[in-house]
Amino acid sequence: MRIRRILAAVIATAALAGLGLTGATTATAQGAPSVVTPSECKQGGGTPAINDAGNYCKGGTYDGQQVD
Repeated sequence: MRIRRILAAVIATAALAGLGLTGATTATAQGAPSVVTPSECKQGGGTPAINDAGNYCKGGTYDGQQVD
């Protein structure tokens, strides 16, 4: 009896861990785009910043995203 309870607990834990990983990858896949337009950056509350390292959106929803 004790082995069955332990086995059930292990299986339940593994199932819940699998669901957590699946949910995390789904949320990442539906995240903000990696490249935004200057107007999208402004609409998101940011400012397109041009510097030596590249063009990036500074602040707002798309903070740190590359501006194309």
